[in-house]
Amino acid sequence: MDARLLLLALCTGVGLGFLLLAVRQLMTVARLWVRGVLVTGTVTARVPGDRRRTGLVVFTDHLGRTAVLDPGAYGPLRGLPPVGGTVPVCYPRDRPTAARLWTPRYLMSPAFGWFLTSTVAFVCGTRLTR
Repeated sequence: MDARLLLLALCTGVGLGFLLLAVRQLMTVARLWVRGVLVTGTVTARVPGDRRRTGLVVFTDHLGRTAVLDPGAYGPLRGLPPVGGTVPVCYPRDRPTAARLWTPRYLMSPAFGWFLTSTVAFVCGTRLTR
């Protein structure tokens, strides 16, 4: 088998995999938009011993139970307000543990990143096989 063909197949497979992840993220957002429960959460500080600088989002689900959402290390880059602020949170009705921040940057940045990665994989496959 030719090395160029193998490289093209590998880059195409990786590109399709990343594109599938982007579509999966968009489908998750669409599912939350259609069937999700939208509530308001409050950003609280982490415990003093925790090295991460971002806050946690505390919200109440539709049954009155308190739930905590960890927006991750990139929370401020994705629209998380400072400690004490409020932010919209959306979750599937039966799973408040699967909650996500309801900000466009938080919802769309993973899909955008996967799409850019798939584009880079496709371009690498076409450029390296010439």
